Amino acid sequence: MIDFPGAPHLPGRNARPDEAVFAPLRAGLDSDDPVRLAQSPAFDAGFKAFAARYYWEAHEFWEPVWMALPPASAERHLVRGLIQLANAALKARMGRARAAARILPLADAALAEAFGAGNTAPMGVTRTRIASLRQQVEKESAL
Repeated sequence: MIDFPGAPHLPGRNARPDEAVFAPLRAGLDSDDPVRLAQSPAFDAGFKAFAARYYWEAHEFWEPVWMALPPASAERHLVRGLIQLANAALKARMGRARAAARILPLADAALAEAFGAGNTAPMGVTRTRIASLRQQVEKESAL
């Protein structure tokens, strides 16, 4: 169970969450094995934060996973794309539609790299799940 702050962080608009929120879920990221990292609490917490519309927090959970992954790997491209989706959703939520529109193609490119060369579900993430996340970003843009 993740104890999210009372409201999602919106940079420049409200206080940054206490780092203690993230620390326990970032534990165990001392491997570069994509299988282990896919099973990490931080990776899972990123999806939970995203689903709850805590986009800045999703980025904070996914970033250390991304940093631990092997360079230029499909998995690293995947997590970079997830981070960019979270960033686009955050910008949309903050009323910065042009920034969101600029970031979405970057996310799409990273995710295309992740799913290229026959990768059907890097780190257990399917194209269907990515499509669902992208739809959420588009809904944020419509708000």
